[in-house]
Amino acid sequence: MRGAGLSETRTSRAQARIIEPEMVRVPEGWFRMGCESGRDDEKPVHRVWVDTFELAAHQATNEEYGCFLAATRHPEPPCWTDANFNHPRMPVVAVSWHEAVAYCDWLSHATGKLYRLPIEAEWERAARGGAEGLAYPWGDAPPGTLPDYNKRWKNGPEPVGLYAPNTYGLYNVGDNVHEWCADWYDEGYYARSPERNPPGPASGSRRASRGGSWRHHIKVTRTAARSSIPPEFQYADYGFRIARTSTALRTGVRD
Repeated sequence: MRGAGLSETRTSRAQARIIEPEMVRVPEGWFRMGCESGRDDEKPVHRVWVDTFELAAHQATNEEYGCFLAATRHPEPPCWTDANFNHPRMPVVAVSWHEAVAYCDWLSHATGKLYRLPIEAEWERAARGGAEGLAYPWGDAPPGTLPDYNKRWKNGPEPVGLYAPNTYGLYNVGDNVHEWCADWYDEGYYARSPERNPPGPASGSRRASRGGSWRHHIKVTRTAARSSIPPEFQYADYGFRIARTSTALRTGVRD
């Protein structure tokens, strides 16, 4: 039964382990970032190079986040015990940007690997799956053509990985919950963005996010669509997906 006995089970299991996410390698390369027919903050379309990196196949789940809570005694997110949000395989929601970063820092320290939030350019490159100019991760067909579209996301997010991934092997990329990115948000950043691994503005009042959400009428966003909220906000349609610097690059070996 969904959510039944979750708090007790989650806590007892989490105390004894760390769950490392399944990571997907995203190859280095150039791509065209943005969309000329989208909102003003998606323009201009510009060529961007992204180094090889790894991105989690799934959005961070309640089960994974529970390990962090048990190890650090960090406060539980506001929706932690709500049956609409607390299935172990659902993405953790209502975590602030600061809490998402704290999770990455904890996991990095616990494993000796460099986990972090992705920059916007990494997220868009990964979501595009190596294709250029398509509106969505699967192509240009509207979201309503996806399997079971009208039955999904009724009262909250769905467990991750229920449907097919994109060509890179990433699940729920563009749907389920908005995903925090590392960058500060600036609607005019694309006009002055560096070509290689653009880190985002040096400062700001809102942090960038990507992907669609269970909460909205349109459940899946276009790959180029941008969003942002202040980093301290905890919304029930916000989660995150973690990135990792490529193991091969960290050890000095070329991919």
